[in-house]
Amino acid sequence: MEKLHKRLLAVLTAVLLAALLLAPAAQAATAECATKYPIVLVHGAGFRDSNVGVNYWGRIPKTLQDKGAKLYYGGTDGWCSIEQGAADLKATVERVLRQTGSAKVNIIAHSKGGIEARYMISTLGMADKVASLTTISTPHRGSKSIDAIMGAPDILLRGVGLAGSAVRFAWGDKRPDFYAGIKSLDTNYMREFNKKNPDKAGVYYQSFAGELPSGANDVILAATRSAIYNNEGPNDGMVSVESAKWTNFRGVLRGSAGRGVSHLDEVDFRRSDVAIEPLLGAKTVRDFYAALAADLKQKGY
Repeated sequence: MEKLHKRLLAVLTAVLLAALLLAPAAQAATAECATKYPIVLVHGAGFRDSNVGVNYWGRIPKTLQDKGAKLYYGGTDGWCSIEQGAADLKATVERVLRQTGSAKVNIIAHSKGGIEARYMISTLGMADKVASLTTISTPHRGSKSIDAIMGAPDILLRGVGLAGSAVRFAWGDKRPDFYAGIKSLDTNYMREFNKKNPDKAGVYYQSFAGELPSGANDVILAATRSAIYNNEGPNDGMVSVESAKWTNFRGVLRGSAGRGVSHLDEVDFRRSDVAIEPLLGAKTVRDFYAALAADLKQKGY
């Protein structure tokens, strides 16, 4: 019996020792995306953070949270004016700061969300509350394709805008403005916007783009990809690579083996792991976001 007790004690000691040795490694793995400041995800146009239980960002939030990120959503409407979206985002950021006690936030914004974030930082006086802004396929220079649409009779555009706003209200938007949302994406609007909303000192800016070389990779965006390509060159089905380039442009999300990365793929819309050419060391879209957060952490944000 005494020998049995000794053996049990030896086994328990070995188990405890192994647990103590492995614990730091396990903690390190889950802390990979534990940035100094909380991360706020800001969605693009046409969707809310969650519509009918479907998350705009797919499985990306879980990937980040599983690796230690403190994550929040921007809470903006799907289709609204830049000014309204920025005001809503400001309220969200202030709430996150109160809840966490953090001095600043990191913002990762997709598409139109990046413009709203820039307006919030530059015009709404939030530069000292934002550590970094990462934009992914944000139309910083507008879209020539939107220019073409805005060439239609204004009465027609406003009629479509009213109908679009009604749909968005039914889908949960609080202050939808479909007309203003579209108008704010044309090249003239963005040219003036960029003059009035320069980058602010103290905020780390970086930008990325996506590219869809063939509409066959995304039948939903095949037509828009073709139209934008004719007007502006390579694009992700919604935003051209050139328009997405902003301060500290760090690369293009491209699918491996010739496959494209569409505007929808960039936010894990299909919940399918899209393999990409290595970017920040990542080989899938989901891993790209984890690498992005890890990179922000390494930079001290």
